Amino acid sequence: MFNLTKRQLVCFGSGAALGVPLFFLCKGFMGTSAAAIVLVVVMLPFMLLAMYEKNGQPLEKIVRNIANVVFLRPKQRPYRTNNFYAVLERQDKLDREVYRIVHGKAPSYKGR
Repeated sequence: MFNLTKRQLVCFGSGAALGVPLFFLCKGFMGTSAAAIVLVVVMLPFMLLAMYEKNGQPLEKIVRNIANVVFLRPKQRPYRTNNFYAVLERQDKLDREVYRIVHGKAPSYKGR
């Protein structure tokens, strides 16, 4: 309908369902201009949810990612590498210790 997606129709419909009755309720005691400003302020988040996309992501995913970065995730992440050669050295040290415990002497490696 109107070349809009379901998501956009739901967001615009929700905004209209909240904004239009609020406009008519506020118009009586605030005046038309102030009620129109209230209408725009109430409907603006729904319009942003319907239309705004960045890098193919809708606004709620962007806001969720920002909340994760700012509030939920740790501020400093330690840099840890998975050094294969350090793993081999630790394994060699453990193998030598096991050999020494089992045989009572250090292993003799040729070429070292």
